[in-house]
Amino acid sequence: MPTEALSLRSRLAAGGTAINGWCAIPSPVTAEITARAGFDMMTIDLQHGLIDYQMALTMLQAAQTGGRPVLARVPWNEPGIIMKCLDAGFEGVICPMVNTEDDARRLVAASRYAPLGGRSFGPTRANMVFGAGYQKAANDGILVIAMIETREALANLDAILKVEGIDGVYVGPSDLGLSMGYEPTLEPKAEEVRAAITEIGTQARKERKIAGCHCGSPAMVRGLQDVGFHFGSLLTDARLFSSALAGALAEYRGTATETLRGY
Repeated sequence: MPTEALSLRSRLAAGGTAINGWCAIPSPVTAEITARAGFDMMTIDLQHGLIDYQMALTMLQAAQTGGRPVLARVPWNEPGIIMKCLDAGFEGVICPMVNTEDDARRLVAASRYAPLGGRSFGPTRANMVFGAGYQKAANDGILVIAMIETREALANLDAILKVEGIDGVYVGPSDLGLSMGYEPTLEPKAEEVRAAITEIGTQARKERKIAGCHCGSPAMVRGLQDVGFHFGSLLTDARLFSSALAGALAEYRGTATETLRGY
């Protein structure tokens, strides 16, 4: 595995922090712009973004020019797409809706080579990018992140964190709030949701696992890192683009207001 990926894994595991750029726009151009912007890591979203596998591969090729680790948020906990993304050369996966210990074990099985998992061998592009020693290093280099975004996942958090092969967890605030009876938002104000997010970070640290969260503002990224999270994703490229357009137009029209609020 590449030095950058291993250094990121070591950095986060040792308690360091990072900011993640999130790509939802199906474009290698915007992926390359994001890669060159200075994020510590990147994620290409195959679940809620507008990106299919072939576009994700093209975006990955563009994004890796930035020299930062690139993860895939896969569409679901399904072995086929998880293995295809890793074979394409993604340096890790973020998997949605991991609600139980069994869900976490299935994620590990699809992401890790034997004996830890059951990932089929065929790293077509990964071998080209990372070299012939990829198979021997992949289990230790790939990041496998389970999304915690429901009440059920919260109840099973301890068991999920203890699954061998799970490197960490990632909070989806919108779905988590929705499952708890609140309006979905990247910047939750409900104390119950905020407390749950903080607890996820605390539990992950206790188990020596990585904790990440999708964030609605730079202040939220900082705030969560202050309470123990290792990394935060700053909105999405689509949201940042639309906010920049709206802000520039509002400034021109004299109606500008602050659009990004803190955690």
